[in-house]
Amino acid sequence: MNMQGAVMPYPRAKGIILVIIAATIWGVSGTVAQYLFHQQGFSTNWLVVTRLIFSGIGLLLFSQIGGKQNIWSVWKNKQDVVKLIIFGIIGMFCVQYTYFAAIEHGNAATATVLQYLAPVIIACYLCFRAKSLPAKQEVMVIVFALFGTFLLVTKGSIHSLSISGPAFFWGILSAFALAFYTLYPGGLLSKWGSLLTVGWGMTIGGIGFSLIHPPWKFQGQWNLTSFLAVVFVVIFGTLIAFFCYMESLKYIRASEASLLACVEPLSAAFLAIAWLHVSFGAAEWIGTFSIIATIFILSAVKRKS
Repeated sequence: MNMQGAVMPYPRAKGIILVIIAATIWGVSGTVAQYLFHQQGFSTNWLVVTRLIFSGIGLLLFSQIGGKQNIWSVWKNKQDVVKLIIFGIIGMFCVQYTYFAAIEHGNAATATVLQYLAPVIIACYLCFRAKSLPAKQEVMVIVFALFGTFLLVTKGSIHSLSISGPAFFWGILSAFALAFYTLYPGGLLSKWGSLLTVGWGMTIGGIGFSLIHPPWKFQGQWNLTSFLAVVFVVIFGTLIAFFCYMESLKYIRASEASLLACVEPLSAAFLAIAWLHVSFGAAEWIGTFSIIATIFILSAVKRKS
């Protein structure tokens, strides 16, 4: 699905539109989750376990029916099974839980931006693994990331935090979880494809967490609005967004898709401000764009290498 050659204008435009739709839905989904946590009394535990199980099963069904792929074939290889379990629990579950916990303790805008520190963490890890000093561009990335994070959590004042300690903790942890989620399943993705790998990862993570927090242990207020919000998070925020993103890779390069996905924190921030009246001043916007800038710098480094 890696289209390295030239693509016609119409398919390229289609790919750009698809990835923007996916990123926008992801951002909106985070804000909808904030609404469920803060205004409807839902818990992170319930929303995470429900989203993982239903979305995982949905992706597996889509892979089986639409992709004409035997979803059980992955279980025939013991090494792949172990990797899949690790990915499902440490990767998929952790990245979902830490992100939603950051939203519950803070807001969707800050949580989403903090999670976008993951590429910086990945770059630092790759330098450490290669036992090499970071290049000038990578040093610039680290500086931008630290500066952006400082503004985001302090509003530029060293004497106070603009977000709670738990929100900052879970937000940073979600960035590390996303870094692991991105780096670990490379072999599984190349062998089994993204739909099957992510589908089983979600299902395993959801079933594993349900042993600790069963989905029937619910807290919150059920009404038409909260029901529609849950449906949006599960179906649109996961299944449809993921499908649009993967479909976009047929028409544009993966590096381009990752850059366009920067729409996600912006859509989360704009919606959180407009709908939930989250306070987001000049310092937070500068911090947001500083962190997003790291994606563009890293992408330029990759193109040159």
